[in-house]
Amino acid sequence: MKKTSLDRWMNRLSLLVLAGTAGFLLLSWRRIPGRIPMHYNFAGEIDRWGGKWELLALYGLGWLVFLLLTAAGRSPGAWSTGVKITPENREGVCALLGNLLSTLKALLCGLFAWITVWSALAWPLPVWFLPAALGAVSGDLIYWFVRVFRAQ
Repeated sequence: MKKTSLDRWMNRLSLLVLAGTAGFLLLSWRRIPGRIPMHYNFAGEIDRWGGKWELLALYGLGWLVFLLLTAAGRSPGAWSTGVKITPENREGVCALLGNLLSTLKALLCGLFAWITVWSALAWPLPVWFLPAALGAVSGDLIYWFVRVFRAQ
């Protein structure tokens, strides 16, 4: 699938966020308490505590999302879109699907970074975090799927 400028920028942003999170963890590792929040309820309150080494698993999940969505973008024929792709609309639909994946990748990497940093600081999540996160991801998916269905 051909990459658009949006795809390239979102990919760079995702990598920047992941690198920034790694930098934060490296620079603050000694100041991170041994016991940190590792799970939050719907109100953003801490409901499970864990060791600071669990932050590496959380950070790793951000990388896993990045790698899986990057792989999905490289083989669009491997996943079903619900859209009939014809020779006439193939390029446009594939570009839009690539945009969907790249913006979703940036959003999810940002969310994992936010949670990783918040946990490292041992702060409860703001009460607005879950609705905002769900709204951002849902809004992104809806926006791109509407554009894809209009392009078919």
